[in-house]
Amino acid sequence: MSAAAEWAGVDIRLREPESEPAGALILNHGRGADENDLHGLIDELDPERRLLGVTTGAPWLGIPPGGRHWYVVERVGYPDPATFGRSYSALGERLDSLLAEWRIDWSRAVIGGFSQGTVMSYALALGEGRPHPGGLVAMSGFIPEVDGWSADLGVRSALPVYVHHGANDPVIGVEFARAARRRLQEAGFSLDYRETPAGHSLPPEILREVRDFAASATAAQAGTQPAGNAPAGTSPG
Repeated sequence: MSAAAEWAGVDIRLREPESEPAGALILNHGRGADENDLHGLIDELDPERRLLGVTTGAPWLGIPPGGRHWYVVERVGYPDPATFGRSYSALGERLDSLLAEWRIDWSRAVIGGFSQGTVMSYALALGEGRPHPGGLVAMSGFIPEVDGWSADLGVRSALPVYVHHGANDPVIGVEFARAARRRLQEAGFSLDYRETPAGHSLPPEILREVRDFAASATAAQAGTQPAGNAPAGTSPG
C-alpha cells in the first residue's frame, strides 16, 4: 500500500430518471479519474431516461499520477489487497444504500465501468455473498486476483455480461479480457464479447451495443422488451 494514499470515501453523482425508474445504470471510472469522467455516458446509454444513472468516485487520493483510485497498482491483474478491500466494502455499502433509498432491487441494476472501474464492477457483480445484479458491463479491465475476495460463479451463470477490450491496449492487455471470457464461459456464462482495434479507451462504435445491452438487461427484469432495442451483439480513466 502506498504510504501517500489518503482515504476520501466513495462519492456519487446522480442523473435522475424521467419518472419512476425501471432500474439503475451504475458506472465506475478508471484510474486517476473521478465521478464526472463517465457521467456524460449516462445520457448516451439511457437517452430515454428510464434508469437512475449513477457514476461513482473512487475513495483513494494521493496516489500517482493523481486523481482518484480504487486501489494501488503493484502488478496488473493483482490489486493491492488493503486498498482494494476497503474500496470494495465501501462501494458495496454505498450502492446498497443508494438502491434501497430508490427502492431499486439489484436485479434491476446494470453495473459497469472502465479499467479499474471494471475491476470493481466484476468484484461487486461476481463477489461471494453479494446481491446478483441485472447485468454487468466490463470495459478494458479484468477479474481481480486478490486476497480476501473470491468470485462466486456457479450460482451467477445466468448473469448477462457485456465485455469490450481494445486489442491494442498497452495498459491492460487484451489477454486479460480473453482470460475473463474463458473463465466465465467455463462457468456456464453466455456473454457478449467484443474486441476492437482500440487502445485503452472506449471507441464510439461500442456505445450502441452497450446501450442496447443495458436496455435489454433492465427490461428483462421488468418482464418487457423496450421498443426498438435488440439484445447486444469518452473519456479514458
